[in-house]
Amino acid sequence: MNLLLAEVAQATQRLADAGVPSPRFDAEELAAFVHGVKRGELHLVADADFDARYWEAVARREAREPLQHITGRAFFRYLELQVGPGVFVPRPETESVVGWAIDAVRAMDVVEPLIVDLCTGSGAIALALAQEVPRARVHAVELDETALSWARKNVEGSRVQLHHGDALTALPELDGQVDLVVSNPPYIPLTEWEYVAPEARDHDPQLALFSGEDGLDTIRGLERTAHRLLRPGGVVVIEHADTQGGQVPWIFTEERGWADAADHPDLNNRPRFATARKAMP
Repeated sequence: MNLLLAEVAQATQRLADAGVPSPRFDAEELAAFVHGVKRGELHLVADADFDARYWEAVARREAREPLQHITGRAFFRYLELQVGPGVFVPRPETESVVGWAIDAVRAMDVVEPLIVDLCTGSGAIALALAQEVPRARVHAVELDETALSWARKNVEGSRVQLHHGDALTALPELDGQVDLVVSNPPYIPLTEWEYVAPEARDHDPQLALFSGEDGLDTIRGLERTAHRLLRPGGVVVIEHADTQGGQVPWIFTEERGWADAADHPDLNNRPRFATARKAMP
């Protein structure tokens, strides 16, 4: 075992003792970042090339600063995104939301599908859809100016059109034309603040986390926005907390102009997102 791998083993134990959920992965990812190699190449780093700044990075993670803030990057499906303070770090759970959305768009048999991502944050969902549905026209909306600045970096050179605005009133010029509306909105109840992981509670923007007493205030507003934007037969996909699985589909009722409202699990088989189709007139 070389020096770096020995240090990674020590760092893993330190992170585990600090309550970090994935200590081995994080210790290796930080080592790879500091030394400019891939995780699978750590054994190739010569002892003489060990960089003591590794322990500075480990100490930051030990204090529960998000891994992605330390490295400045987040991986999402096939993307590497720039992230940092002031923007919500995309989570693996959201990848299943995007996977469902991609399948839904492909099944529509629309040549150039029109997609709107509301509460885009870093731009992760919008960029994944633009990349994996090559002829899609993708619009992304973000209210917070700091998050928007991160999204601008990420969408540069892509086909995503970024808009600074409120998701509840956004893009009236697209009313009745959109094929798919997708969102990972704030959905944590204010009453759950103390139970949120330190990485999110202390570092993610509050605007991206909390939404009223039951966590559903923003989703209730997005239901109206989605109905306004979608064409008849268009689809909405909205992420929610795994504890809200029985509640969100009931927001998209037939009385409000929806059909086929349903809930879907993530890769861990937990309720993760709801979908509905705008009813035909």
